[in-house]
Amino acid sequence: MKRILKMHLIFIRQDLKKLMEYKVDFLLGAIGFLLTQAVQILCLGIIFSAIPALCYTLNGEVLDAWSFEEVLFIYGFSLIPKGIDHLLYDNLWGLGYWIVDKGDFDKYLTRPINSWIYILCEKFCVDAFGDLVVGVALIVYSLVSMSPETIAEINPLRIIPVVLVIPFAVMIFTSVKTGTAAISFWTKRSGHITHMCYMTNEFAKYPAKIYNTFVKTLITYILPFALTAYYPAIYLLRGESWWSIPVTVAVSLVLFGVSQLIWHRGLKAYESAGS
Repeated sequence: MKRILKMHLIFIRQDLKKLMEYKVDFLLGAIGFLLTQAVQILCLGIIFSAIPALCYTLNGEVLDAWSFEEVLFIYGFSLIPKGIDHLLYDNLWGLGYWIVDKGDFDKYLTRPINSWIYILCEKFCVDAFGDLVVGVALIVYSLVSMSPETIAEINPLRIIPVVLVIPFAVMIFTSVKTGTAAISFWTKRSGHITHMCYMTNEFAKYPAKIYNTFVKTLITYILPFALTAYYPAIYLLRGESWWSIPVTVAVSLVLFGVSQLIWHRGLKAYESAGS
């Protein structure tokens, strides 16, 4: 583990050096990310300017409701595990899109280190700090803007399990990317599959109850991104869905195991490709 951490730090330093060579590229990427998030938050604000709260109804009866500040908190919280995964493990996108297809994966097999670990450590995405900064800013702003009644319902003791579950939430993101990217060992390219599965995390930025049964089942049990955002966030705010904390841990471990199984099976099937 010490050797892996040391190697990861070396790769981080190399990426930071490259960043210093292409400052404008990084700046444009950061501005583009901030504009994207700003537009989504603006649309959210426009929706809530016309409605008092986001409601879940059944047979015309309102069973639950979320204020703008609560939805903003869930949105901000969703960016934390996603941002950490983006920061440290984003090279898996390259595996699905071009590394295997161009025959570049061979180099990972000739190094005296686990190929999956090597893929993860090779890239450090500094622009992911945008996710983290925006996420923290939205969480702080939403808490400051909440009514005293809502704040009074927050038990500080719930902060500890929510913080502790974040690494497991990150593991869910990484495992989904690992499993789908590893399909490229058979198909040469699987980036579109990774993108399709990964983008379902957008549903997790909002209360899971508002979706129909199919979407709710998808983001809770199949591609469980709701466990990385909505459920821990609503547990922190209201104390609801306490079960989501141990379930997130269990699901992340199972998903990690499945992704590693796909990875190792894919390695056995891998055949070098290239022009």
